[in-house]
Amino acid sequence: MSNSPGDEKVGAAVTLGLLAAWALHDAEELATVPGWWRRELPALRERFPTVPEAVWRRAGSVEGREFAVAVGAMAAVVAAASAAGRLTGGRSAVYRTALDAFGLHGLVHLAQAGLVRGYTPGSATSALVVVPFTLWARHRLRRADVLRPTRPRDLAVGLGLAGVATVGAHAVGRWLTGVTSARRRCSRRRPGSAPRSWRRWR
Repeated sequence: MSNSPGDEKVGAAVTLGLLAAWALHDAEELATVPGWWRRELPALRERFPTVPEAVWRRAGSVEGREFAVAVGAMAAVVAAASAAGRLTGGRSAVYRTALDAFGLHGLVHLAQAGLVRGYTPGSATSALVVVPFTLWARHRLRRADVLRPTRPRDLAVGLGLAGVATVGAHAVGRWLTGVTSARRRCSRRRPGSAPRSWRRWR
């Protein structure tokens, strides 16, 4: 006899699985983002001339180290949401919103790949992991009777969370790499020596 809605429990595969699926997805991005931008940026500039130049400059200036730090910052957010889902049996609003944001993030990747008519970083695991996992997890939450019907507001909140988390993680990455670079420059100077810009005016 099949279980009725509400009889099934939400296991770790559904809640902590969000973190695992995210890790697979961002592993692809870590491996491909810096090199992809270096190769494709000139062609993208020509193909989409209406995009502001500041956008292209910012995209091309992201180094591998900065991106890796941003991924680490995002890992903390996803881990916290997954833990909240695990502790509440999937009832956590934070977890459910993060799950929706993850799935919508995957759809954005697929839309980007369609726009450029080719591969974009993250699009492979979006098709193979992100979207399928999100649909499966939502199905399991629905079977456990802990998922309310999706409203347009829920989609807006999910997209907003994905956007804010992404921007915030990259801001953290840019700040931390800037701080460490400044410290390395200072440590390379001889004790008691003045910067070159000062010595010129002596």
